[in-house]
Amino acid sequence: MGGLREVAAAFMVPRPSGVAVRSGLKGLSGQDEAVLRRVGTLLGSLASGDLRARCAAGLGHDGEQWARRKQALTGQSSSRWAGSITRATHDQWALARRGQLAHLQSLRAGIDTIRHRLAQPLGAKGSRGAPGGYRSRREWFAKARRLHVLEDRLRQVRADWEAGRVRVVRGGRKLLHARHHLQDAQMSEADWRLRWQAQRWFLQADGESGKRYGNETIRVSPDGEVSIKLPAPLADLANAPHGRYVLACRAVFRHRGEQWADRLAANRAVAYRIHYDVDRNRWYVTASWQTPQMQTVPLEAVRAGGLVGVDMNVDHLAAWRLDEHGNPVGAPRRFDYALTGSAGHRDAQVRHGLIRLLHWAARHGLALAIEDLDFSAETTREKHGRRKRFRTLISGLPTARLRARLVSMAAELGVAVVAVDPAYTSRWGAQHWQKPLTSKNRKATRHDAAAVAIGRRALGYPIRRRTAPPSQHRSDAAGHRTVQARPGSPGCEGPRPRVPGPRTRSVPPGCGAKAGDQCAHNRSGHTAEHESWHRDSLPLSP
Repeated sequence: MGGLREVAAAFMVPRPSGVAVRSGLKGLSGQDEAVLRRVGTLLGSLASGDLRARCAAGLGHDGEQWARRKQALTGQSSSRWAGSITRATHDQWALARRGQLAHLQSLRAGIDTIRHRLAQPLGAKGSRGAPGGYRSRREWFAKARRLHVLEDRLRQVRADWEAGRVRVVRGGRKLLHARHHLQDAQMSEADWRLRWQAQRWFLQADGESGKRYGNETIRVSPDGEVSIKLPAPLADLANAPHGRYVLACRAVFRHRGEQWADRLAANRAVAYRIHYDVDRNRWYVTASWQTPQMQTVPLEAVRAGGLVGVDMNVDHLAAWRLDEHGNPVGAPRRFDYALTGSAGHRDAQVRHGLIRLLHWAARHGLALAIEDLDFSAETTREKHGRRKRFRTLISGLPTARLRARLVSMAAELGVAVVAVDPAYTSRWGAQHWQKPLTSKNRKATRHDAAAVAIGRRALGYPIRRRTAPPSQHRSDAAGHRTVQARPGSPGCEGPRPRVPGPRTRSVPPGCGAKAGDQCAHNRSGHTAEHESWHRDSLPLSP
């Protein structure tokens, strides 16, 4: 495979490590909402101060500083609230560091691409894996200026990375920037203020095994009663013993409700988060817990019964069933979805397409083979230049959403998922499988052929098919006669391995199925007239 990158081996996708379910808090009184707002505002201000202290510590933060931060928060709330705030702050700082590293790598990739293209002559064509020069002098000059801008950004980001500085906004940077563009965001100042406050509230508590119902701070009983341990400054608002406030509504977890009830009965840890949806004007409570890691099914066992190759696209999933030998079986399937409208509508469309695919695979008892896609470094304009349509295409692929949804939903239905390297699947699928799979009654698309290529790679078979030599030169000089020949197979005029049997030259004399018949090996059409012929002995010399 000269000039092609090495293809990674297929692997089994592990099951998700956590579960989250949500329930609406219907029937809240005005007093309940006022208490939730006051508690969220107080704890949100404490979380903002703790995040400021954590960012100021930078890379020099250690366990002693963590203990001092928690001790400072305990006097203003409680020990358990302080633990939840410090852990959330640490997770947010770590997420910002990962995003900073990804931004640093993206800047480096863009700078390297621009430098390479600036060094090429104008109009130079690119080769495989390396872009060519820019088209015009004007474009060359614009990219030279952009190179200086990216280099300046890289210096700033590298300095922040080495110093351990992160730039975090509680409430979201997107919502913060919308404050200066309210008309474009189609929001009034009052609407923006409400969203900003709701995003900065803090009403989440980590679970604790061994405690009653798995959580002492935010407790939900098996019958759905929700109670909150109030912080010390708001203890006068309690309507229940031990400084607790009981909400007037009930929480009902319809999805995974039995699993949630089993954890409560065993007093196992369950984390809760109460949040407010501004668009719907509703309060919700989300319960989450960790699931035990189960042993993954061996890849050989999944391949034994065949599987379904799935090609993910912008508007549909193309699937084709393959048997254990890598041959397509039946007709291709297409599961459509529309990524338009609001985020909730798009997510519902994705789930609708995935559940139809999973039900079809579970009905036949097959595993799914998907591509291990990651377009985080492929969407920059430096990577693809003027190919705006292609950049828009790969930016619109919901790879992260599809992958997360598919893995979690497949785990519930007991469907195994195999991830393969996405290298050359679409290209080789269209080149080697689209035409053979097309007939008078069925027209295979590029996506159907890519699904077959993905399935064959998951089964351990090659995607490319060896084409037959031209009809005017059927010999080993042009390659093998059939497409099924392996790369290491000898030619038809080359040496053959010794295979014992009556039809090979390696059979010793007197062996084989017709060893008794001496005329059987060289019998012609007029053998009957020579049946009585035999060789006489040599004449004696006089």
